[in-house]
Amino acid sequence: MSFQQNQRYQYNFPTSIRFGRGVIDELGPHLKEQGLKRVLLVSDPGLVKLPVFERVISQIKASGVLVEVFSEIAKNPVKSNVLAGVAHFHKSQCDSIVGFGGGASMDVARAIALKTHHELDLFEYDDAMGGDRFVTGPVPYFVTVPTTSGTGSEVGRSTVISDDTTHEKKILFSPKLMAKKVFADPELTMGLPAMVTATTGMDALTHCVEAYLAKSYSPLCDGVALEGIRLISRSLETATHAPTIESRADMMMGALMGAAAFQKGLGIVHSLAHPLSTVVDMHHGLANAVMIPFGMEFNLPVSGERMRTIASTIGIPNPSAEGFVAWLRELNRKLGIPASLKELKVHENHIARLSDLAILDPCHGSNERPVTRADFETIYKRALA
Repeated sequence: MSFQQNQRYQYNFPTSIRFGRGVIDELGPHLKEQGLKRVLLVSDPGLVKLPVFERVISQIKASGVLVEVFSEIAKNPVKSNVLAGVAHFHKSQCDSIVGFGGGASMDVARAIALKTHHELDLFEYDDAMGGDRFVTGPVPYFVTVPTTSGTGSEVGRSTVISDDTTHEKKILFSPKLMAKKVFADPELTMGLPAMVTATTGMDALTHCVEAYLAKSYSPLCDGVALEGIRLISRSLETATHAPTIESRADMMMGALMGAAAFQKGLGIVHSLAHPLSTVVDMHHGLANAVMIPFGMEFNLPVSGERMRTIASTIGIPNPSAEGFVAWLRELNRKLGIPASLKELKVHENHIARLSDLAILDPCHGSNERPVTRADFETIYKRALA
C-alpha cells in the first residue's frame, strides 16, 4: 500500500531486548534489581524436564529471588490453562511473571499477566471485540525468554488463547502486555530437535512474508520483514540439519523481526493455519509451513511485485513471484515438512469446519487479495490433493 495523504499512522517498536550468547545469565540479577521477591516461571511440560530449565531456576534463586513454576499448558493453549495459572500466581503471592519457552508458554504467560488484576471474563478482552479498552488495571512485571525461534511472542503485545469447548481462538491485545525485558539467548535453542527447528522457523518466515505483503502502509515494518526473510532464508536449513550458534542467532533474530513486523498485519496463511490447530490440533508452525505455498499461490495475481522483491532479496535463481512459491515448496521438502494436508490426517470431512473458522479469522483482513469462504474451501481442497 502507498502513503495516503489523508491517513495518519501509528508505529510502535519499543521492546527492550538483550540479545546474544550468554545473556540468560543476566535474568536473575535483572529480576533482583527490580526489587522483585517471587516470580511465577511459566513454561511447558516438556521444557521443565530439561537441564536448561533447572539451570535457569538455580540462577534466579542464586540472585535471591524465589521461583514458582507453572507448566499446565496445552500445545494449543486454552482458557482453563490461563485461569489455573492466575490461581497459582495469587496462591503463591507472586509479584512477577517470566514466560520461558516457545509460543505456547509466552501466550499463557502473557494472558496470566493480563488476568491477574483484571476481573472481567478473559474473553471480554478479545481484540476483535475492542476488548483492549478494558485493559486498564496494573500488569505484573513481565519478562520473556524464548527457547524457540518461531512465534516471536517474546516481543509481542497480544496472545492467542482458545475456548476449551468450541476451540475458537481469541486474540487478547494491549500495549500493556509487552514484556518489560526480553532475554534472547540463541544458545538456548541449540538443543532443539530438527523438526521443532524446522516448523518454528517456518512460522517465523511466514510472519515476515505475510507482514511484508500485508496491505497496510508501513515502510518500517516492510524493512524489518525483508531483513528477517533474508536472515531466515540463509540459515533455516543449517539450523535444522547442522546447527551452529550463528545459524541459531539468525533464526532467533528473524523470529524477533517477524513479530515486530507483523504489527502491520498478517494474511491468508494464518487464517488457513489457525483452524488447523483448532480442528485437528496441528502445531501452529507446521500448519503455517504446509499452507504458505498455497496461500502465496492464491496471492500471486495481486502480490506478484512484492513477491518478486522477496525472491530478489533471498537470491534465488528464478527471482520471480512464481519462483518464490516454488522456493517455498522446495524449502519445505528440504526441511522434511509434508507437502500436503493428507499426510497430516486431515480429511475431506474437515474442510467445511476449517473453512467456517478461516473466514471468521481476522488475519486475512490484512491480506492484499480479498478472501471468501469459497476461496478457503478451494485452497484446503488443493492442499489435500
